[in-house]
Amino acid sequence: MSIYSTPTLDAFCEGCSTLFSSSGYSRHLATTTNPRCRTILDKADEYMPGVHDQEQPPSAPHFEGDLFGQDYSEQDFGQEPGGYQHPTDENHDNEIQDDEIQDDEIQDDHLDFDPNEPDWEPEVDRQYQGPPQRDEEHLPSESDNLQRTRAEQTENERNISQEPYKKLFPKSKGNPGAPMSSQKGNNEYQASQAQFEHTSAGNPYAPFTSRLDWEFARWAKLRGPGSTAINELLALDNMAEKLGLSYKNSAELNKIIDESLPGRPRFKREEIVVAGESFDIYFRDVIECVRALFGNPEFASYLVFAPEQHYSDPACRSEHRIYHEMHTGKWWWSTQIALKEKTPGATIIPIIISSDKTQLTLFRGKTAYPVYLTIGNIPKEIRKKPSRQAQILLGYLPTTRLKHITSPTSRRRALANLFHCGMKLMLDPLIEAGKHGLPMRGGDGVLRRCHPLFAAFVGDYPEQLLVTCTKVCPTCDIPHDELGSGDLGEPRDLQAILEALELVDGPPGEFFAACRDAGIKPIVHPFWEGFPYTNIFRAITPDILHQLYQGLIKHLVAWLTNSRAFGPIEVDARCRRMPPNHTT
Repeated sequence: MSIYSTPTLDAFCEGCSTLFSSSGYSRHLATTTNPRCRTILDKADEYMPGVHDQEQPPSAPHFEGDLFGQDYSEQDFGQEPGGYQHPTDENHDNEIQDDEIQDDEIQDDHLDFDPNEPDWEPEVDRQYQGPPQRDEEHLPSESDNLQRTRAEQTENERNISQEPYKKLFPKSKGNPGAPMSSQKGNNEYQASQAQFEHTSAGNPYAPFTSRLDWEFARWAKLRGPGSTAINELLALDNMAEKLGLSYKNSAELNKIIDESLPGRPRFKREEIVVAGESFDIYFRDVIECVRALFGNPEFASYLVFAPEQHYSDPACRSEHRIYHEMHTGKWWWSTQIALKEKTPGATIIPIIISSDKTQLTLFRGKTAYPVYLTIGNIPKEIRKKPSRQAQILLGYLPTTRLKHITSPTSRRRALANLFHCGMKLMLDPLIEAGKHGLPMRGGDGVLRRCHPLFAAFVGDYPEQLLVTCTKVCPTCDIPHDELGSGDLGEPRDLQAILEALELVDGPPGEFFAACRDAGIKPIVHPFWEGFPYTNIFRAITPDILHQLYQGLIKHLVAWLTNSRAFGPIEVDARCRRMPPNHTT
């Protein structure tokens, strides 16, 4: 008989209908991949203070849907439904047993623990004399500092609270956002609604014949077990005729949805072969995705079509310029002037691409590499809120470590080329569309000639280096041993880099040497090579988490550890005195 008490199963998970111990329930929610259990954890985080309340992004992002919703199924990617199964009861039993074992181990670790007994502490350095004394005579008085601080704070708050002074883009330099025709038309949603009203007057469920017809189709697509089961169900005793359905099998239902309903852009599948092994990549038509965002009537009243310059003083002096939204930056203004020379009246659609590896049950719990798209015409207050769904899932890049390539150098180079090949398949249509433009109807029904231009890439630091084909800094040529020195490197020469990339079809040695001299890795045709009006080294956004938060803490701890004021022993002692967090 064990001397340890058996953990009490007093926590019930509504997501998977399983009992856990208190500590086991917390670990279950923190590690589960079940979307229903993840929903419970997300709701709990809204009421529980934690590390993410400090405006830091969560460490494990989850797919929360895009412009077209959250109801993606495996059929959208050409896979048979039912590939992913929720954990069975047997798996739950094993999970409970694992939790019980972990609880026993925790109790075993604390058998000899006395909460009143002090922890071991290293001896205090008796030679330490304390921090150096300040020269009080040469320090300004506290009242002077306080008055100056209050005056500066008042001035800063006044500048922030007031509306900025705007300098609009002159119409003589291009008239961006101008309509191609004076006649206003219907957007995609209005056109579909008008078509249904014309062909099926009085039927709100068109193209379905009745509410039951629509309800069954909705159930089959959102809750149904799969196409084979639907076919067998409808074949039972003339079920389709008895229910009055307009389809007799899953194929006919899919035809109605594909041909009669305004749908979202469909995923395409392509194969990429690397060293004799093929990998699948799923992606949508990027132009259709841009049209969907630009033509969404929900964003019509917020869209920005022309660049502006904002200032904090009425004189509009350059030292008081404000940068906040994308259309207030220098790139949009200068690019609009450059476009005016070739295509007056052009409307720029800044394309913002982001990518990050995350866990998705859609691919049977395997690591997926999603690529998202949004446009800079939508204000950032809308783009940054997942609930507004102002982004589109553009596609999935293949995830592999290429273990069949034995050479580490060759493997790294092949992985980089695989990434750029996949991104090129997704974004290649932007080249011609950006150069010559194409007509797009906005959510307001106005038809404009639009130029979708690659404007920004959002990713963490390793992805920034992967995208820019660099090794140290994605924006300048500073050497590795000078990082953190405070010296600014020279911006990377885009023209010299493009000239080096053009040598890819020549002798390999010449191509490698040219890339080395240009400061980039020898990548075969990076996806951004032909983008018009794009400098990829200026399109990289800062990685706040890794480059600011973690970098700042790293240098701060190093300074505290090596300083005379504290030292490693004092830092360790203070860390031990920190109260435990609910997630640790």
